[in-house]
Amino acid sequence: MISVPRIAASSYSNTAPLVWSFLYGSLRGSAELIMDTAPARSAELLASGRVDAALVPVFSYQSIPDVKLVADVCVGAKERVQSVCLVTKGMELADAKNVALDVSSRTSAALTKIIFREFIGREPKWRDAAPNIDEMLSTADCALVIGDPALRIPDSPSDAVPYRKFDLAEVWRANTGLGFVFAMWMTRLDKCPLDLAAARDEGVAHIDEIAANYTDEIGLDTADLTDYLGRSISYSVSGEMFAGLELYFKLGEQHGLFREQKEILFL
Repeated sequence: MISVPRIAASSYSNTAPLVWSFLYGSLRGSAELIMDTAPARSAELLASGRVDAALVPVFSYQSIPDVKLVADVCVGAKERVQSVCLVTKGMELADAKNVALDVSSRTSAALTKIIFREFIGREPKWRDAAPNIDEMLSTADCALVIGDPALRIPDSPSDAVPYRKFDLAEVWRANTGLGFVFAMWMTRLDKCPLDLAAARDEGVAHIDEIAANYTDEIGLDTADLTDYLGRSISYSVSGEMFAGLELYFKLGEQHGLFREQKEILFL
């Protein structure tokens, strides 16, 4: 029996273009794909050696031993991400005294702490929370929400949804002038057994189809999802986004979020 590589990724819609080829396209059957709603789960699988490669929140690059990045394939944003946000009941971020963190992505939780410490200049109280916005804001001034649940929160408050939404990629860019990389393919092998860039290219070519598949699940119309996947999310790492990644690692070390900043190594 011929074994195939095992890979892992989250099941959020923004990862779909990176794994579509393995599920429906030309690379179908070339890998065993494990999917989970929590991006942090992919990091756990890679760190424990249970998969050959994983789409991992970039925060975990600093903690997984002997890991390397697969060049140029990512989930990131040049300006606006839509699906990683801080939400308040109307107040400014600077007025938040306590923040509920959805820790299913440690990258976004660390980015939130960098934003408050480095850009806002204050240290609110932090607490981990399950990703339920109403429950989070029942006991906190501000909540970190990631993934498809964040897409369901309107950009502007209304009588029906009185929450104020702050896009973390927009906040990052406003303070740094840079894009942001949220997740990348990583491996602990010396050579990746799959062409993940080719898989990305094939998936991006089918974004209209992918968006249509997620419409009912997320509750947004196909046009909005197509705009999100095709314009807000970047699947390649630009020079500006790589500079953002380097700065994120630097600030993470300065604010005690990493034990020691590792050199960025690619396959």
